[in-house]
This record gives sequence, C-alpha cells and structure tokens, in this order.
Amino acid sequence: MSNAMPEHAITSPPPHVPMRKVWHLAWPIILSNISVPLLGLIGTAAVGHLSNARYLGAVTLGTTLFDLLFWAFGFLRMGTTGLTSQAFGQESDDRLRRILMQSLATACSLGILLIALSPLIIPWAIHLIGGSPSVQALATQFAHIRIFSAPAVLANYVILGWFLGQQHSRTTLLLVLVSNSINILLLLLFVLWMGLHSNGVAWASLVSDYFTLLVGIALIWRRSGQLSGKFATTMLKHIDDYLALFNVNKYLFIRTLCLLFVNTFFTSRGAVSGTTLLAANAVLMEFLMLTSYALDGFAQSAEAMTGSAIGAKRFDLFGASVRACARLSFWTALTASVLLAVFGSWLIELLTSLKSVQDAAQTYLPWMIIMPLIAVWAYLMDGVFVGATATKPMRDTLLLSLFVFLPTWYFTRSWGNNGLWFSFMMFTLVRSASLSGIYLKWRKGRWSSTPVRES
Repeated sequence: MSNAMPEHAITSPPPHVPMRKVWHLAWPIILSNISVPLLGLIGTAAVGHLSNARYLGAVTLGTTLFDLLFWAFGFLRMGTTGLTSQAFGQESDDRLRRILMQSLATACSLGILLIALSPLIIPWAIHLIGGSPSVQALATQFAHIRIFSAPAVLANYVILGWFLGQQHSRTTLLLVLVSNSINILLLLLFVLWMGLHSNGVAWASLVSDYFTLLVGIALIWRRSGQLSGKFATTMLKHIDDYLALFNVNKYLFIRTLCLLFVNTFFTSRGAVSGTTLLAANAVLMEFLMLTSYALDGFAQSAEAMTGSAIGAKRFDLFGASVRACARLSFWTALTASVLLAVFGSWLIELLTSLKSVQDAAQTYLPWMIIMPLIAVWAYLMDGVFVGATATKPMRDTLLLSLFVFLPTWYFTRSWGNNGLWFSFMMFTLVRSASLSGIYLKWRKGRWSSTPVRES
C-alpha cells in the first residue's frame, strides 16, 4: 500500500483575508496620524497670538530640530512591530515580553545618550537651521528643555510598536490621543495662562511625553495579565535577542537617514529657487502628507498581519494579507489622485491666499496628482518587509533610489522646479518598483506558500 497522502489531503483553498479586517486595524492608525498635525496647528495658534513673532520663530526652529532628530529613531517603532508581530504569530508570550524589555532598554539608553550629547548637538543644529540671533537664542532654550523628553519619546515608540505588533491598533490610538490631548491642555496652560512663551511649548511636550509613558506602562501591565509567564530582569541578558534587534534596526536607521536627506534636499532646492516656489512646494507636499496618513494606516496593518503570518509559518496567509492590504491601499491612492485632480485648485486656494503661490502650486499640481499612485507601493512594501523583519532590502532599495534621485536632479536642473519634482517622482518610482520586484521574487522562493511534500 502506498504511504503517499491523497492530493485533497494536502491541498486546501487559499485563505481569504477580508478587507474589513485590514480596515479594523487601519482606521485607528489613520486617526492617530490625523491627530498629529492638529496638535501642531493648535500650538502654532497659541504661540502665534503672543506679542512678538520671535516666539513663533523659536518654536518653529525647535520643532523642526526635534521632528528630524526623533524621526531618525523611528526605526524603534518599526523594528519592534516586526519582531513582536512574529512572536505574536508564534504564540510565544515569553518572546513578546523579552522583545518589549530589550527594546525599552535600548530606547532609554539611546534617549539618555541624546541628553548627554545635547550640549554638542543643540548649538550646532540650531546654527545649521538658521534664524536671527534672538530667535536662535530662544530656540536654544526650547531645545535644552525638550531634549529631556528623549527617553520617553523613544520608549513610547517601542510601546506603540509592541501593541501594534499584537494587532492592538486601538491601544495605539488611545496612547496617541492621550499624548496629544495632554499636550494641548498643557500648552494652553503654560503658554497662554502662565506666560512661559516658547518655553511653555517645550515644557508641555516634555510633561505629556512622560505622562503618556506612564499610561503606556499601565496598559502594558494590563496586557501582561493576559500573557503567560512574567517579566524578569534576566530577559535583559539574552544577547542573541539584542543581536536580532540590532540587525533589524541598523538597516531601518540607514533607510531613515536616506529619507531625511531626500526630504531636506527637496526643501532646500525649493528654497534656492525662491520664496514663492518654496511655499508652493510646501503646499503641494501637504497633499502628499494627507494621503500618506491613510496609506500609512494600511502599511502598518500590513506590518502586523504579515509578521504574524510569518511567525506562524503561514505563507499562504502572508500572501492573502498582502493582497487585502494592497487592494485597500490602491483604492485609497486612486481616490486621492481623483480628488486632487477635481478639487486640487480649490484646496490650493484654501491653503494660501497669496496669488503668486497659488499660481505656482497650480503649475506643479499635475506632479502631485500622479504621486499617490506611484508612492502607494513604496508605503505598502515597507509595511510588508517590516513585518517580515527583512529590513536589508529596505535599506538597499532606498540607497538605489537615492543614487537615481541625485543624478536625475543634476541632469534636469535646467527644467527648474519641474526637474526637482521629476527627480522626486523617479526616487519614489524606483522605491516602489525595486521593493515590489523583490517581494514578487521572494514569493516564489523564501516566502512561497507552495506545500512541500515529505518523502
């Protein structure tokens, strides 16, 4: 008698991941993203009503510095999400606990290091960003207060990633809303009532960051009651786990630095072209940011779902999760492009009343209309590769995109601002195409869902 299994015993219908599951994970993330610029608007309004414009200038300089500085450590959130989602798929509660403790230890150590280096970093960075002497003096005071929130900010990145990796996106929404709500209340208190001016904005951020960290710890404590085992200091001694964490995050860090460079380069080239083009590009980039809030929601959903599938060694479910996220991402990008094509002119007039800026933004609006349909695949594939903790291709494709971006800009300088936008589009296109190509190749190999028969 043959020992071979009948065909129907090893073949089953491919799994189906409903789009409502993706949406269930994505909508809290999208709301979290939308709440961030709201905080910025309220802060600008509060400081903008003070007696001297130098306070607003100081907050703008200080906020720019810390947006760049903290964004450079965004790999802590992504790396934690990827590792956690795989442990979640493996149903390994002990590994979930170890990842959290080691990631928090890493985040706090980096935060303390930033504080120690702040006497060197802050004067250099403020001088590099620029501004009048009086504004730079106030921005320096702002920065020396804000830097002390670094351990809390980086630890909060880890906590957000840990909960997202377990597909608890509503918990991440709660943490972001708590942070922003407390920040807004304290900002109004410190700036308008106590008269702390620009320093009040820094103190509000500092207190709200540590308050959010305490709330996060309380939520971790509640979640730990649902996990087997317990937290122990011995978990901090697993060197192999630190190496895994380092290997994931080192590529993400380089990737983030490349993105920072491209964004800064794009802004600086616009500034060289004049104030009007700088403002017009800023208006158009706001449209891309709005689109990215939604696309990031689906990308982060992909992080959690694909990581869980890989942890469970369910590559059929992995593929189904990517397809579900891809469908929602594509329709969102298409909707954004259609809305920009129909209402783009009206939105430009809504954002600026300056006729010269309106005219310039109208001229370059076509670049923005097609951008969501190109960028969507870069966002989605980032989420897929983060979930799979395959971060080396993310670094490599970003470097490739950068090597395409700079020569393209150089040889299209005679096109003016059109050349800058064309270069940025090519950068995004190479990101999307190269990472998508690697995904399709690996789906036929290491990520294949084809069953393997044992002899």
